[in-house]
Amino acid sequence: MDGYLEIFLKAVIIFCACISIICFVRAVMGPTIPDRILAINMIGTQMIIIIAVLTILLGEAWLADVAAVYALLSFLGVVVLTKIYIGIYRKKHAEMFGDEAENEEAHLNDGAKDR
Repeated sequence: MDGYLEIFLKAVIIFCACISIICFVRAVMGPTIPDRILAINMIGTQMIIIIAVLTILLGEAWLADVAAVYALLSFLGVVVLTKIYIGIYRKKHAEMFGDEAENEEAHLNDGAKDR
């Protein structure tokens, strides 16, 4: 492998690791739950990039399969976290606004079914 390419790929790995650390800080200290979910998604994406770069750097084709499986698991995890957050948000919203919110949501759902 060319010397410059190897240096570049190592720099990419270091950069992605630094970005992952920054995202971890955001996931821990994030002011809101959507910030935390986005940070977790970003960490997963950076790990996929690191594994893909390692595939090229080490010349091991099986790492590409690991990256693909990790991408699917990361996506599924973020979807589950988002679904849980939406449920919690709707519950808080219903408690805060009472029956008005439930009636409005039912009306919106009925309108969506008509289409």
